[in-house]
Amino acid sequence: MRDLKIPEQRHPEKANRPDNAQPKKPSWIRVKAPGGKGYAETHKIMRDNGLVTVCEEAGCPNVGECWSQGHATMMIMGEVCTRACTFCNIATGKPPEDLDAFEPGRVAHAVQKLGLNHVVITSVDRDDITDGGAEHFAQTIRAVRHRSPSTTIEILTPDFIKCDMAVIEQIIEARPDVFNHNLETVPGLYPEVRPGARYFHSLRLLQRVKELDPSMFTKSGIMVGLGEDEQAVRQVMDDMRAADIDFLTIGQYLQPTPKHHAVDRFVTPDEFKSYEKAAYGKGFHMVSATPLTRSSYHAGDDFARLRAARNAKLGLA
Repeated sequence: MRDLKIPEQRHPEKANRPDNAQPKKPSWIRVKAPGGKGYAETHKIMRDNGLVTVCEEAGCPNVGECWSQGHATMMIMGEVCTRACTFCNIATGKPPEDLDAFEPGRVAHAVQKLGLNHVVITSVDRDDITDGGAEHFAQTIRAVRHRSPSTTIEILTPDFIKCDMAVIEQIIEARPDVFNHNLETVPGLYPEVRPGARYFHSLRLLQRVKELDPSMFTKSGIMVGLGEDEQAVRQVMDDMRAADIDFLTIGQYLQPTPKHHAVDRFVTPDEFKSYEKAAYGKGFHMVSATPLTRSSYHAGDDFARLRAARNAKLGLA
C-alpha cells in the first residue's frame, strides 16, 4: 500500500532524478503559515465529506488565506494523477480506484455547507478512463447547481488528450460559468515540464469550448520562472488570444521538492506588472499576474470583474 506522504512513493517516477537545489524565496513570495478558526472549519468540512483539494495536494502557498475565508478548490476523481509533470506535487501513478459515483453529491454538499458564491472544481488527469472523466465533471456541475443554484462554477480540467475531443461537449452541456484549462508553460519547455501533454492540443481544447458556446468564459494560465524568456511568454499571450481566451493568469513557479523541476529564477513584481499591462493590451478581458497568482486564487472576485469587463465591452454595463 502506497503512503502518499512519503515523497519517493508519492512520485515514484522522480525517485532516481538528481536533486535540484531549492533557492531561498525572496521577500515577496513568503506567506504566513495556515491556521485560525476559518481554516480549521474549512479543513473539517473537507474531511467530513471525504474530499480532496488541490490546495493541499499541490502545496499551494495561498491555502492559509483562502481556507480562512472558506474558499477551497475541490479536486475530483481521486488524488493520483496518471501524468508525471515535473512541476507538479500531486501524486502520480496508476489510480487505485474507479470513479466514485457519490463524489459529485459530496462536492455539492460541501459547497452548500461552505456557502460559496463561486466554486472552483479541478481534477487529476485520468488517462485510464475512456472519456477522461468528462461525464464525472458534468455530474459534479449538475449536483452543485441543484444544491446551490446561485453559486457560479469554474472548472479547471485536464486536456483529455487521449479522448475524442467530443467528450468536452458533455461538460459544456452542463453549463459551467468558466472553463479553465492551463497551458502551464511556454511550448519550448513542454518536453521537460509537461511531457505527457501537447501545447497546441491544449490551445485547441480551449478554442473548441468557444466554438461550442461563444458565451462561455474561458481561462488559462502559465507559470514563470521555469526557464522561459519574455518573448516566449508574450507569444503564448498571442496564441491564447487567437483562441479567444478571456482570462489569463501568470504566477511564479515554486519547486515542491528537490526532485522536481528547478526554479530558474524568481520573477520580480515589476516584471509581473509588465506582463499584466501587455496582456490587457492584447485584449484579455481579465488578467491576474502576480508572484502568488494561482488559477483559483481570488477566483470569485476575479470572475465578477471578468463578467463586468465583458459586459462593458459589449455595452451591457
